[in-house]
Amino acid sequence: MSGLRLLLVVAVALVDADGRVLVSERPAGKQLAGLWEFPGGKVEPGERPEETLIRELAEELGITVAEPCLAPLTFASHPYPDFHLLMPLYVCRRWEGTPRSLEGQALKWVSPKALRDLAMPPADAPLIPFLIDLLG
Repeated sequence: MSGLRLLLVVAVALVDADGRVLVSERPAGKQLAGLWEFPGGKVEPGERPEETLIRELAEELGITVAEPCLAPLTFASHPYPDFHLLMPLYVCRRWEGTPRSLEGQALKWVSPKALRDLAMPPADAPLIPFLIDLLG
């Protein structure tokens, strides 16, 4: 056994009417700063992944998502030096409000294929082919 603690983080690919996906840049001072990632966050004790996404999207982007609009797509399992990350990825095409940066992070909408050109955390990159398959 590796002895690394398991960190459960949930992420979502928000997909707009043009089939683009929203990514945010990790702010300076955070681990993996400057890399682009899918919105989401750490699942808190007693919280279901869908509840985490609904909370995080409200806190980070100021949007309201209904749980039935979150569709599980795939997941990442990645060992980092001090923990092992398990990250379910959901897809969401419907929400209320306009996503905006509430935590100082840069945001941008990109085509699924353009995700390959972004510097992303090691756990996020393997998710890209699933989004390309889904969205074209």
